[in-house]
Amino acid sequence: MTTLTPLYQLAAEQKSAEVTDWSARISWVIGLIVLVAFIYWLMRQGWKWRGSLQSGLSELATTPDGFADGEKILTLTGRYHASTTAGQWLDRIVAHGLGTRSRVELTLTEQGLDVVRPGATDFFVPAADLREARTDKALAGKVLPEGGLLIITWALGDQLIDSGFRSDHSAEHPAWVDAVNQLASSTEGTAR
Repeated sequence: MTTLTPLYQLAAEQKSAEVTDWSARISWVIGLIVLVAFIYWLMRQGWKWRGSLQSGLSELATTPDGFADGEKILTLTGRYHASTTAGQWLDRIVAHGLGTRSRVELTLTEQGLDVVRPGATDFFVPAADLREARTDKALAGKVLPEGGLLIITWALGDQLIDSGFRSDHSAEHPAWVDAVNQLASSTEGTAR
C-alpha cells in the first residue's frame, strides 16, 4: 500500500517565489527600443531618398499679389492628404513638402487655386495649369468611401500631379469638381 501525502501537508510546504531575471528583461527592452529606432531611421532615409529622386520637379508657385482681391468662386476647409504622379495613386510626391499631410484651406478664383496649409508649405496652382478634378476613394495609401476624396490634377512644369483633399463637408466635392473642370476647360480654350 502506498501512502499518499495529505494535501494539507503539501500546501504547508514553503516554496520560494521565482526570481525575475532583471538583466535579461532589461536587455530585451533595450533591444526592442533599438530595433524600433532603427526601423524609424530607415523609414526617414527612404523618405529623404524619395525626395532627392524628385528634386528635378519645378518649384511651386506662390500666391500672386492681389489674389485676395479677386472674386472667390469656391472655398473649402478640410485636409490635404497627398500629391502623387497623375494616374499613379501610390506614387507619392514628397519634394517641396507635397508629401506632408495637413489641414488645408482651398480658395478657387479665376486666377487659380490657392492652397494654404498651416504647418506645411503653401502653394498656388495657376488656372492655366489646372487640368481636371474628380472624386475618388484612394490616394497615396489613404482609402476612404467612394467619393471621399477630391482629386485635383494639375501641371507642375511638365509633370502632371494629382493632389488629394478631403473637405470637412464632403457634400462640397461635386461643386468643386464642376467648378475646377469648368475653369480648366475655359483656360484651355483661351490658351489655344
